[in-house]
Amino acid sequence: MRKVFLERNYENINKCIFPGKGIYGIPEIKRETYQGCEWIGFNYAATKKYNREKTGVHFYIDDYPFIRLWNAPDRYIPVLKNYKYVMSPDFSIYADFPAALQIYNHYRKHWLGAYMQLNGIAVIPSICWGTPESFSWCFEGEPTQSVVSVSSVGTQMNKKSREFFLCGYREMLERLQPEQIIFFGKIPEECQGNIIPVGTFCGKFERENTNGW
Repeated sequence: MRKVFLERNYENINKCIFPGKGIYGIPEIKRETYQGCEWIGFNYAATKKYNREKTGVHFYIDDYPFIRLWNAPDRYIPVLKNYKYVMSPDFSIYADFPAALQIYNHYRKHWLGAYMQLNGIAVIPSICWGTPESFSWCFEGEPTQSVVSVSSVGTQMNKKSREFFLCGYREMLERLQPEQIIFFGKIPEECQGNIIPVGTFCGKFERENTNGW
């Protein structure tokens, strides 16, 4: 990685520029192992009622609560360091988003994941994809033979979105060969691999209290 010092914050490059993967220079998230934990959404991470050493933080919630993590990562790193695991932020790459916005969100996810690892946080990669056209870049920067996480929330509502999810899931298995798959949401019977199911949770489209964050 290369540290740069600029007078102004521009997309966090004043903090760090990481070696990039692929034609878009996606920062790489390193392989992680998983020994189990309870999971809470990022919007609850600032509360004190959880045993943080036995709890992980996920981002399978609306994007708006964790955009602030991108805008001011150093504000939240001290809290997140206390948790057992933190997933890479699941910035949305919906199939109907312009490709440029999807790639930008993939970059932001990876920059934050790499930056958290640089600061001593155990980061579990959140794998997401859009249409098959996204496969040329949406797995760039992800580790192979690692624990990963996926979410099927919002992908099983109609035949087309379900097919996109299953197509991307199979592509993920082939490209990344994950050792474990932490799975949020309903698990389609076609999904294979060493799946670790996570119980029903407040999904990505539900408004939640952000507890001061």
